[in-house]
Amino acid sequence: MPVTPALAKLVPDGLRRGTTVSVSGSTALVLALLAEATREGSWAAITGMPDVGVVAAAELGVELERLALIPHAGAEVAAVLSALIDGFDLVVLGPPIARGMQAPLARRLAGRVRNRGAVLLAAGPWPGADLELSVSNRRWHGLTDDGFGHLEFRDVVATRRGRGAAARPSTVALRLPGPGGAVTAGEESAGHGLREVAG
Repeated sequence: MPVTPALAKLVPDGLRRGTTVSVSGSTALVLALLAEATREGSWAAITGMPDVGVVAAAELGVELERLALIPHAGAEVAAVLSALIDGFDLVVLGPPIARGMQAPLARRLAGRVRNRGAVLLAAGPWPGADLELSVSNRRWHGLTDDGFGHLEFRDVVATRRGRGAAARPSTVALRLPGPGGAVTAGEESAGHGLREVAG
């Protein structure tokens, strides 16, 4: 499935159907990964993220008409996740679900994802993920030294690790969110010497 052009260096082949992806350190990156696919007609579901920002999702380019929000998976997590994988192209699992996932269930769900040709995006570590994305070195811009102003955009460094072609780690500078809300390519210097000043 396609990704926004600004993410093409991070995920050069797009989101491959039948794979599991873990995303650590940024809800904005999770939402940005949904944007192009939903614009191109794919359906996405997010569960376990009751506080996800719908306005932020729209600003990042997600087609809200193709997005289902299930705030809590409930007691029957395995059944709910299986149903979502059967019915949606992209399924996002919030941090509480990703953190609590046992390896045997993760393997079973990964097999279902492969069989159905879906993509599972875990907002946090995922046992045996095909692709691991992480965000670090966050730095907000727009505030003066004395703390006044408006947040305009955030520079981050995104790192990719995984299997196969993604086995060799790759790092990309992004503005997430960029000016106007959408993800944009960052300045290459963003990856060097940034300090973490805000989440």
